[in-house]
Amino acid sequence: MMSLADPILENWYKDADADRIFRVVAIDVDNDSIEVQYLNGDLGEYETATWEDSSFYPIEPPEDWSAPFDHVEIDDMGYSDPDRHGRDLDDMSLEDILDDEEHEE
Repeated sequence: MMSLADPILENWYKDADADRIFRVVAIDVDNDSIEVQYLNGDLGEYETATWEDSSFYPIEPPEDWSAPFDHVEIDDMGYSDPDRHGRDLDDMSLEDILDDEEHEE
């Protein structure tokens, strides 16, 4: 069976034969491969020729497409940064610190 769709980055597809849902996460033109992430979070890869002979067809994003990431903490995704990017207090005198506090008020 010929694939009903060309791979498009970030689009969702269903494999009619294997009944698996996945999205395209990378297209490597140099290596003729397409990297996918299945709904359960697993990663996979298809050769372009394999894709063209597949039974993949495009679908709308699943309602709960983020389910594989529910166990991920916010820190794991790089959204929190405990470093306030302030001045290095080791190189400051007490006067410098007190001056900074006065300017913040």
